[in-house]
Amino acid sequence: MDQALDWLIVLDSPSEEQTRQFHAWLAADPRHAEAFARAQSVWDGPQVLQCAQNLAARPPKVTVVSRLRLHWKPLATAAVLILGMFSFSNLPMRLQADHLTVIGERQRLQLEDGSKVLLNTNSAFSSTIDDRRRVARLYQGEAFFDVSASRSQPLQIDAGPVKASVRDTAFAVRYLDGVAQVRVQRGDVDLQATRSDMRVRLSAGESIRIGPNGFDRPVKLDAATDLAWVQGRLVFENCPLNQVLAELRRYYPGWIINNNEQLANVAVTGNYRLDQPLDVVRSLAHITSAQLQEFPALVILN
Repeated sequence: MDQALDWLIVLDSPSEEQTRQFHAWLAADPRHAEAFARAQSVWDGPQVLQCAQNLAARPPKVTVVSRLRLHWKPLATAAVLILGMFSFSNLPMRLQADHLTVIGERQRLQLEDGSKVLLNTNSAFSSTIDDRRRVARLYQGEAFFDVSASRSQPLQIDAGPVKASVRDTAFAVRYLDGVAQVRVQRGDVDLQATRSDMRVRLSAGESIRIGPNGFDRPVKLDAATDLAWVQGRLVFENCPLNQVLAELRRYYPGWIINNNEQLANVAVTGNYRLDQPLDVVRSLAHITSAQLQEFPALVILN
């Protein structure tokens, strides 16, 4: 959906190369066409028109559809506000989760057994802990667990393609877009793939990615970077700008769009506060000499 809105704006006045790239993007994955159709239906719908009229009404008031179509900026802002509903459109997940964080929010929890949990931005979580079982589930997002020692059964955490079983351990689980990442700071974590009998034990200082096809190879954890969010920071070391922007989008309650392809692979090194994503984008625009356009819930790098 992020990419679909990018294309909606680009296609307002595309070059031949951009048109070719758009068709290649559509052909790359059936989900792309579905997302674009959904985004376009909202873009062309009455809600966006009404929001655009309100946004453009100070002064002069814009009421003619043809004039609105010529000025995509208020339309883009309106579409951002409407499309933002899709991020929490999964009603079953909302009903199952005990705790939800909105974009940019973090939340500290303490489970019934004394274990501590820090939920990161845009996350959904639930837990059931009693005399018979200790089970938690991360429906989406990211969480850091500081699990207390227990003589009874271990705490089991389900996160999409993986189940983690732990005692007296500190570790993080990230579950986004069907892929999980487990990072161990202290202790050991026993992992099992949800769709198979594959099992892996991770120790302190290790990290592993789990996708639809199972486990990747464990790699060394870079706690200063990978777990910086636990301390309220975002740390990047020679990271391509497009990856930095992808991470910032998780914390910004709107849309961050890069229209300058030359910036995509610019290496970024920095240590930033995660609760100020817009300031980070401004800083990145400054150091890369990019032009920055700011609108309500929308920033564009040119």
